[in-house]
Amino acid sequence: MAGTHHADGISPQGGHFHYHRRAAPLEPRRPREVRAKCPEDLSIFLDYARVEKGLAANTIEAYRRDLGEFLEHLARASLSMEKITRDDLRRFLEGLYQRGLSGRSVARHLAAVRHFYAYLMKDGRVNANPARELDSPRLGETLPKYLSNDEVESLLAQPDGTTPLSLRDRAMLELLYATGMRVSELIRVCWADFEPNLGVIRCRGKGGKERLIPVGKSALAAVEAYLRDGRSKLIRVPDMPYLFLNRRGQSLSRVGFWKVLRRYARAAGIRAPLSPHTLRHSFATHLLERGADLRSIQIMLGHSNISTTQVYTHVLTERLRQVYQAHHPRA
Repeated sequence: MAGTHHADGISPQGGHFHYHRRAAPLEPRRPREVRAKCPEDLSIFLDYARVEKGLAANTIEAYRRDLGEFLEHLARASLSMEKITRDDLRRFLEGLYQRGLSGRSVARHLAAVRHFYAYLMKDGRVNANPARELDSPRLGETLPKYLSNDEVESLLAQPDGTTPLSLRDRAMLELLYATGMRVSELIRVCWADFEPNLGVIRCRGKGGKERLIPVGKSALAAVEAYLRDGRSKLIRVPDMPYLFLNRRGQSLSRVGFWKVLRRYARAAGIRAPLSPHTLRHSFATHLLERGADLRSIQIMLGHSNISTTQVYTHVLTERLRQVYQAHHPRA
């Protein structure tokens, strides 16, 4: 809630910025003495969010962009930051809708303004938070996108396995679909994490939590082929622990994997936008379609709460509805 502690929806990340709070005045400020300076306050807020509350770089950039649009709106409308009302803020949000932004994007802008004003109030730079009691837009449920079985088969067939890099690519794609790992988990897999005799892989998820995930025969064979004939030709440092390496012998990055995935998606004729998470969604949806229980899928995906996994039941329900409407004679 606005006006409470700094933890109003913002979290930490390291740095060397030193935040100095002014000593509390002997007497309460009068409203007319409060003066916020838009660019300066935004800069201080972003430093505070990055260093003391630790938001990730992508989130900091989103705050910078969204709040920058908000401050530009205030300048165009000749509104002062300390006197803006809820109606003024509503007009700003309406303008975002008129530009074609989705409800989710508008809600993100509102959240940024709410956190910004909560910080400004805590620091005594403004007297009120106009976003405090303004409801966020209702967001429609967005179901995960996933590939059909044929699309998955076509994608996995693209790397020809004739070079070290194509052996690597086949192993990565097979493993991602076989385990449902996040791409951040995939690129941190170490060669020692495999237990081929047991048919499992050790995966390090969010918060450093480890879990064991079963790996199918096809993915195990692809990884073993890469270890035997691919990785040994890519490695430059003998004690490199990571499994998947780039052509320079370093650990493959997220961006590097995205490029690999997009290239093979185009070759497979998959026109819809494809992300690593699409394979994760495909893994979970295909398991559910074949009768896997939700609790087992939750464990394999590394979800801390089963409510996160339950979205796939909605995916399956929607799929059944589509099948019914397409094939039932009286649908």
